[in-house]
Amino acid sequence: MSDMKHAIKQITVVGTGVIGNGWIARFLSQGYDVIATDPAEGAESRMRMAVDNAWPALEKLGLSEGASRERLRFEPNLEKAIADADFIQENAPEREELKRKLLSDIDRIAKPNAIIASSTSGYMPSTLQADCNNPDRIIVAHPFNPVYLIPLVELVGGKDTAPDTIERARIFFESIQMKPLVVTREIEGHVTDRLMEAIWREALHLVNDGVATTEEVDASIVYGPGLRWALMGPFLTLHLAGGEKGMRHMLEQFGPALKLPWTKLEAPELTDELSEKVIEGCEHQTEGHSVAELNQRRDDFLIELLELLEKYWPAANLNGKL
Repeated sequence: MSDMKHAIKQITVVGTGVIGNGWIARFLSQGYDVIATDPAEGAESRMRMAVDNAWPALEKLGLSEGASRERLRFEPNLEKAIADADFIQENAPEREELKRKLLSDIDRIAKPNAIIASSTSGYMPSTLQADCNNPDRIIVAHPFNPVYLIPLVELVGGKDTAPDTIERARIFFESIQMKPLVVTREIEGHVTDRLMEAIWREALHLVNDGVATTEEVDASIVYGPGLRWALMGPFLTLHLAGGEKGMRHMLEQFGPALKLPWTKLEAPELTDELSEKVIEGCEHQTEGHSVAELNQRRDDFLIELLELLEKYWPAANLNGKL
């Protein structure tokens, strides 16, 4: 165990939706004591069911010493849940006013050296920390579903975040088998969601214009670029497409095509007709399979994919050379 893992002993997760419960499962699997809090009725039973559902996948992946679901406690009172926490992960719905008020309350209650992280997928940390008395300890730690398996976490500091807070968070997330990507310049949507959003917009246009069904769009990614992106990402994939001269030749050869109006930067209007096309398409794709079954298949696939990634790209480093 690293010094950071010794320093952080008690974790509190605020908000137990899909992302919050994913965090809880990951923290528990790494041998931590976790307190969860959520004002919603029935939150505790849903949380424990979610952790139980994630646990078999985590056992396959490998649990840390001392990992146990018995180390999870639900505390409905926010102040009691936060009082002794060394690390607090906030997962409230994506509403600016709500998150700013909640983070301000957490900051007021938390002990001085605690790190306060938000799972926000879109808001900039400077916005979220604006009402806090100690904005230097507020960061964005944005994960990806399922949090208990996907290793990427985007770490973003605001204008008042202390560099030491980001570094402590980076070390901590590395210690729990995650790949922290420190985003040095804050921007709405951070890095990964902006990339996914661009593809999502294009996918909606293709369905809306009758070019492809949801199944065909998914297949175009799964059996094409998705296979390469799992190992290399878009830049290195195109670097190899340039042959021996790599990206230099790629840009010389295909750079002019970037000016062609192939893509649509703005999303189409989400009409009732488009919504129904997307919904019916997804329901057709998953007909005969429950969500629980699909989740298990996804988790089993991700575990094997992570093992492959480690085999073929063991030196992957998000903040330096690969």
